[in-house]
Amino acid sequence: MKKLKFMAMVLVLAASLTSFTDNENSAWLTNYNEAIKKAKTENKLILMDFSGSDWCANCIRLEKSVFQTEAFKTYAKDKFILLNVDFPMKAKNKLSPELTKQNAELAKKYNNDGQFPTVIILNSDEKVLAKTGYIEGGAEVYINHLNKLLK
Repeated sequence: MKKLKFMAMVLVLAASLTSFTDNENSAWLTNYNEAIKKAKTENKLILMDFSGSDWCANCIRLEKSVFQTEAFKTYAKDKFILLNVDFPMKAKNKLSPELTKQNAELAKKYNNDGQFPTVIILNSDEKVLAKTGYIEGGAEVYINHLNKLLK
């Protein structure tokens, strides 16, 4: 009986950790129209990340060394609406048909050279203000890089 209670507690803990992780990434939108609307409402810029989340080594590095850090989250919170435009290859990460179509259209408009990762900064009127990619050095280096691009 004790073993059964212990297993139940482990499952509850695992489920709560999974939901915490999902909520932690909820700052990133996937719907472009929603991002534009939110940018207008909140008077923020849009940081749009073109990523191959399960195949692009530099995309994964950018995610882990910059986007997942507290320094970047704090920096971006008051400045950007974060939009993830993902192009996964693995079947388990397949996007919905609607999201696949939207991302293809966004790539045609903003990333027609097909470079990954590509980070585009837009204003709420959809004007491109800056375009960059991955650079080494972690969150502080990347934040300084973005600030220079936006001057």
